[in-house]
Amino acid sequence: MKSSRIPGFYKMTVEERLEKVAEFAGLDEEDKGLILGKALQLDVADRMIENVIGTFELPMGIATNFLIDGKDYLIPMVIEEASVVAAASNAAKMARAKGGFFTSATPPIMIAQVQVTKLNDPYGAKMEILRHKDEIIAKANEQDPVLVELGGGCRDIEVRVIDTFRGPNVIVHLLVDVRDAMGANAVNTMAEAVAPLIERITGGKVYLRIISNLAVYRLARAKAVFDKEAIGGEEVVEGIMEAYAFAKADPFRCATHNKGIMNGVSAVVIATGNDFRAVEAGAHAYAAMGGYKPLTTYEVNKEGDLVGTIELPVAVGVIGGATRVNPLAKIALKILGVKTAEELSRVIAAVGLAQNFAALRALATEGIQRGHMELHARNIAMMVGAVGEEVDKVAEVLVKERKVRMDRAKEVLVEIRAGKR
Repeated sequence: MKSSRIPGFYKMTVEERLEKVAEFAGLDEEDKGLILGKALQLDVADRMIENVIGTFELPMGIATNFLIDGKDYLIPMVIEEASVVAAASNAAKMARAKGGFFTSATPPIMIAQVQVTKLNDPYGAKMEILRHKDEIIAKANEQDPVLVELGGGCRDIEVRVIDTFRGPNVIVHLLVDVRDAMGANAVNTMAEAVAPLIERITGGKVYLRIISNLAVYRLARAKAVFDKEAIGGEEVVEGIMEAYAFAKADPFRCATHNKGIMNGVSAVVIATGNDFRAVEAGAHAYAAMGGYKPLTTYEVNKEGDLVGTIELPVAVGVIGGATRVNPLAKIALKILGVKTAEELSRVIAAVGLAQNFAALRALATEGIQRGHMELHARNIAMMVGAVGEEVDKVAEVLVKERKVRMDRAKEVLVEIRAGKR
């Protein structure tokens, strides 16, 4: 049976790690070559966005140890920040003691908004829109018969009246099941199509017709029980609970708390070629509903173990967009082994919870800087010109002396090259 528990993974060479991942995920030689080489060719990049002059690379790492709903996953993560991948892996290792992560997700329902203005009777218009609901849904579904055939399509509508400084607006929400796509193109097309019909029904003027990234009907949830002994004892549990209480009470702390969650979430979203800006916007907007709050919760059960949960909107797809254009995104999905957008969203929620737990545990014990500084020291060493084994030697001295600075790194490198170290 495949296991994501790979002891000593971080000690292996890049090539050895890749072989382990290839064995786990069934990657072929072409896949491995793309990971090690330049996967996104210029002619493809030139068709993805405008005014292309080249490509920009970020490191891709693999988080190990993830057991989610009884299945082992290796998690591809694309991020520039040191310690994120290691922290997620360590948190997942600790979660395994109590069965790993347990997840669920709602159906992939996205919201398309249609803004109706210039109405003297907005509440009357709302009633007329609802009276013609079936006609509006039918018009929307005419735009994407393939999606409907696959079991998706516009399911329902909502109508809201809001006050703006330019007068009342009637906002129509198309609730669309987008199946395994992120869904922006599908819902935007439907919103455009129903706009003239809504104008005829209401006598108003439609302006905006666009997706909402606050995907409140497309939620992913995860739970993990962290054994108190596995994470360091009652004192660590107490420290994490204090850190969580701080985030729940203070928006300045909460912003950083949620940012730590998104370190993991966005790294997987980017790796799989999804729209990380949309997911970030949706997550923070969801956290702000009713007052900005943490996306995670922590409790202590009767055994004294820490119970962590997370709930957030995760609008991602496994078809369409960059997920099928960028070769590395396709390989990332292959490594994950996910078959549906719903499964991908659940995995992402588990990673977000793991990332947040790791950050809180570090803050409650040794502080966040130790792990960051060890990895930051390596970056500093490379910045002053260290290569190969010199990087590790310079970094070791900087961390030991607690002087992770470029001036000291230069001095240490000179000493190493002069044979004085």
